[in-house]
Amino acid sequence: MNSAIKIIGLLSLTFLLFLSLLVLILFLYLKISLPSMSKLKHYRPKQTNLIVDYQENIIGFLGEERRIFVPLNKIPDHVKKAFLAAEDAQFYRHKGIDFFSLLRALFKNLVSGRVVQGGSTITQQVAKSLLLSPERTFSRKLNEMVLAWQMEKHLTKDEILTIYLNHIYLGEGAYGVEAASLTYFGKHVWELDLLEAATLAGLLPAPTKFSPLNNPKAALQRRNYVLKRMEEVGFISADLANKLLTQPLLVNPRNVNIPAYGAYFIDLVKAELEKLLPKEILEQGGLRIKTTLDVEWQRRGYENMLKWLNKNYKGELPEIAAVCLSNADGGIRFLIGGKNYLQSAYNRAVLGKRQAGSAFKPFIWTEVIEKGVVEPDSIIPDEPITLPGADAGKDWSPGNYDGEYMGPVSLKEGLVYSRNTVAVRLVLLLGIDNLSDLAKKLDFKFPLPLNLSIALGTYEVTPLELTSAFTIFPTLGHKLTPRVIEAIYDEIYEGKIIYQSEPQSKQVFSAETISLMNDFLEGVVKYGTGRCASALGVPAGGKTGTTQDFKDAWFIGFTADYTCGVWVGYDKARTLKKGETGGRIACPLWLALMKGIKHEWKALPFYHSPIPSADAVQTGE
Repeated sequence: MNSAIKIIGLLSLTFLLFLSLLVLILFLYLKISLPSMSKLKHYRPKQTNLIVDYQENIIGFLGEERRIFVPLNKIPDHVKKAFLAAEDAQFYRHKGIDFFSLLRALFKNLVSGRVVQGGSTITQQVAKSLLLSPERTFSRKLNEMVLAWQMEKHLTKDEILTIYLNHIYLGEGAYGVEAASLTYFGKHVWELDLLEAATLAGLLPAPTKFSPLNNPKAALQRRNYVLKRMEEVGFISADLANKLLTQPLLVNPRNVNIPAYGAYFIDLVKAELEKLLPKEILEQGGLRIKTTLDVEWQRRGYENMLKWLNKNYKGELPEIAAVCLSNADGGIRFLIGGKNYLQSAYNRAVLGKRQAGSAFKPFIWTEVIEKGVVEPDSIIPDEPITLPGADAGKDWSPGNYDGEYMGPVSLKEGLVYSRNTVAVRLVLLLGIDNLSDLAKKLDFKFPLPLNLSIALGTYEVTPLELTSAFTIFPTLGHKLTPRVIEAIYDEIYEGKIIYQSEPQSKQVFSAETISLMNDFLEGVVKYGTGRCASALGVPAGGKTGTTQDFKDAWFIGFTADYTCGVWVGYDKARTLKKGETGGRIACPLWLALMKGIKHEWKALPFYHSPIPSADAVQTGE
């Protein structure tokens, strides 16, 4: 009997040792073969890059995954509790595996005859989503449980919950609670109320099926399920739960894609980012890119322009391009490169070179005054003129748009009424060398040598080039360099600044000369070819432009705060319509654009000579 007991005891001990050895071998195998914890310890997921305008309004997102990392201390308790109640109410009590939840889920699934509840803890879900494949096998489930147990040894509960709430997919392309908050409710996660938090938490099992945007009835049922679970586990009172269960489902979705009206500008941002930052930094994401755009002006101005064009232009609509610069710092506040980005992504505002027509004339007037070639009060003949043409043996006889001549006119009248023969005579007086100098200091890259036809604006420019050249007028002689990006921050909300642009400009004309020109150009708006711009209701100056056969129409105008240029035409240069001048089509579009923002009444800048002191007058200084 004793020997039998000894044998049984020995066999039992042997079995236990064998079982222990087997478990040890299995554990060592899993420990060696399973992924390292370092990926979680140094969790830095791919994020979106957030694009904002100069006032920090969100324009859109750039990146493979629309995820915006937020630390746990920025996520309110009621948001955390909604997800815990929905997925793992015992999260802060278990060690990575909740055996009671596993048994409960197994029982409910058996009763239902299908999978109606999962038993995975939040820790297990993190292990599965970040370290394992999504396959449904016993070995994968075993790996998941071992990893969850290891994770609890290496990470704190708060670290695991931070990873979870930033990594989960919540539908509509949104990863993590912050991206989802912006997507469904148009607000940050720290601004969510309890109903909104419960709606997000309800998405987890099937984000498409329970989407409040696509299936509000199912989303409401899931939201209420989460609220009931919050009551069951003691996160909210029964009274509060009953009150909330009767509330309707409310969402405030935002278009998380780059809006079509802002896409031309964002293409510029992308190109600028590629110059400033390495590819791997852009791909990793987590950047907040503060641009110079005014996104609300961009939206309203674009809508106003299309509305005017559709109402007033009969036939095939021409293309449009427009740029607005802040006179304070050169920031591009508005930019469109065509009437419809989805039909054509070609950015005519930046790439489309077209003849400037009479919109080039203000620079000639400025140069002749600056060089002292003529006096500001000079009288110039507006009369027929014939010159040797570019082709040997042929004459060139430039005329005015209306075919008429006003006779002797003042320098100001010649510009206000856009007299071509006056422009040609001024170019003759100026000379080719001075013309080349003019083009160089305004950053126009014209083919050399220049010829006299520059007086009629026959050389090609882009809307951005022409508009930025016009900034010399509201800045009293300083040409501004257009800016696209103001700053770039690493980590979207609390990161360090990694790039900061500074306004750049160069003085190309004297303030005295520009003051005279501002008076001339204000006259264009008050009673000249740009009269339609006066309807803006604030002081403005500008110049129209129309090219031969009405192929291009321009209006470049400025107020004390902004310089904006508009071009209208077809890609394959053809007549807009007979009589469609810069004043008839481009100027009204400029006005529609400018009405997309409120303007303060400010006089245009003029130079005032310093008034000598009384002592200086007495001494004759």
